[in-house]
Amino acid sequence: MTRPPVPPFDEESAKKKVQAAQDAWNTRDPEKVSLAYTEDSMWRNRDEFFQGREAIKDFLTRKWERELDYRLQKNLWCFTENRIAVRFEYESRDAGGQWWRSHGNELWEFDDEGYMRRRDASINDYKIDESDRRIF
Repeated sequence: MTRPPVPPFDEESAKKKVQAAQDAWNTRDPEKVSLAYTEDSMWRNRDEFFQGREAIKDFLTRKWERELDYRLQKNLWCFTENRIAVRFEYESRDAGGQWWRSHGNELWEFDDEGYMRRRDASINDYKIDESDRRIF
C-alpha cells in the first residue's frame, strides 16, 4: 500500500503531505497518527529518541495526556525528492490550566510508498496567557 502523496515531492505534493500531517495530529489519535510512519520509523522529539510504530503510539499517548486542548499548525519550509522540512506552532494547556505555545522545526524523510521513516523535531515552549492564544 502507498500513502500518497509519495516521493519525489514537488511543491504541491509537499504542501499536501504537510496538511495531511497537521490534520492527523489535530485529531489527537495516537493510533491514526502512527499509521503515517513506517513500522521501524526513527524519531527524535526534543531529547527523546525512539523507534517503531508502537513507540510512536506510546509517545503520542503520553503527549496528549499532558498537552490538553492541543491545536497545531504546520507550514512547509522546504523539500527535496523524499524529504520535507516544516516549521510548526502548537498551543496546549497543562493539567493546572497554564497555556503553552510550542514552536519548532521538523525534518522528515519518506520511503518510496509515502510513509515517514525518520522524524527529527526541535521544539521550544513558553507560557502564554489564555487571552494570547491564536490557534483554535
